[in-house]
Amino acid sequence: MDDNDQLTDEQWDNEETEASEGPLEDEGDEAEGGEAEASDALPQDGGERRGRRSRRNEPDLEPQDERTRQALTFVTDIVREMELECRVRLRRPREGDSPDEINIDIVGRDAGLIIGKKGQVLQALQFLTHRVVNRPGLDRRHVLVDAEGYRSRRDDSLASMARRLGKQAMAEGKIITFEPMNPRDRRVVHMALAKFEGVITKSDGEGEDRRVQIIPVRRPSAAESPSG
Repeated sequence: MDDNDQLTDEQWDNEETEASEGPLEDEGDEAEGGEAEASDALPQDGGERRGRRSRRNEPDLEPQDERTRQALTFVTDIVREMELECRVRLRRPREGDSPDEINIDIVGRDAGLIIGKKGQVLQALQFLTHRVVNRPGLDRRHVLVDAEGYRSRRDDSLASMARRLGKQAMAEGKIITFEPMNPRDRRVVHMALAKFEGVITKSDGEGEDRRVQIIPVRRPSAAESPSG
């Protein structure tokens, strides 16, 4: 398997998340309540700029190691070659970030061109940057390339939708299946519901048709609980 930017997401995607309470029922019981399609469209970039202007005036962070410098230089060169009016800089660490994670942010009037349709250009740029940084024989470092907070907004919206559909799956007793997603989006859904009481998530399908299912888990009733 190629050591690429989606490896961690795909490894997570192959795991089921467990409900935080109660044992799993037999798989034969999963679909008792039927199955529903998630009818909501995946959240798309709305072009929001809330809170971005003040952050643009913050001083740039200096790379603390050669591989971070290499990633920053690579993205900067790509943006320059594309002749876009954008600024490339390192993003300040946030709570929960790995100390080895390389976070690059692109801001400016042409940032939408870097994002592309459904974030495809941004994803391609991140993939290439990851390959530049993670040469064979080196310890793997996660690289995240964002533009005008697109990934953060999309992740937040998708996680919010997942939690809402998790509640719906529990209330209706039905499996809810998302439309096909890329590995990163599937990982966001898995993580959003990893500790969500009463449901598990599982990926199903192959290739571009792979999608996430939200599966309600029955909690044992008093009559079913072992005595003593």
